[in-house]
Formats: sequence, structure tokens, C-alpha cells
Amino acid sequence: MRMCAICRSLKPKRELIRLVRTADGQVFMDETGKKPGRGLYVCPEKKCVDEALKGSRLDKTIGRAVDQDVKQQLKNAVFESKDEGLQRPNKGEAR
Repeated sequence: MRMCAICRSLKPKRELIRLVRTADGQVFMDETGKKPGRGLYVCPEKKCVDEALKGSRLDKTIGRAVDQDVKQQLKNAVFESKDEGLQRPNKGEAR
């Protein structure tokens, strides 16, 4: 179980969107959920993503300015999750 950084609800890891900040300071979406670095989880719901993107909340939470491209990917993930569920590879399956 992981906690959404915005609404603080506990959900299984695979039901959340993970952002990761690497040791060299890059921030990106981690579709596998296994990339090394500081992780942050957000519910794939419009209200949580909107709140994360409001002002600099996401930047403060992850400890680094998040690029607009990553923010757009996060917005897009909400619509994708509504249409088809979060698509993550199963254990042992390549993506």
C-alpha cells in the first residue's frame, strides 16, 4: 500500500501514478514503479492531479521543479487511467 501525496488515501501501488526524482535531480513519471530515486505517488483522479499541479505543490513535495512536459504527462495519465486503467507490466513482463 502507498499513500497519495495529495489526498493521503492509501491504495495499492499499482493503482497510483508514480513520479520519481533521480539522484541527479531529474523528475519523470515511472510507469514501471521500480525506478531508483525518491518516489511520489498521486491518485489517477482529476481532483488529485489538479491539486498536485496547482501552484508549486508538486515541486515542493518532490523537492525539485517539475518540467512542464512531466506535468502534461501527469494530466494525460488521468484520462488514460479512466479509459483503460493504469497499464503497467506484470511481474516479469517487459514493457
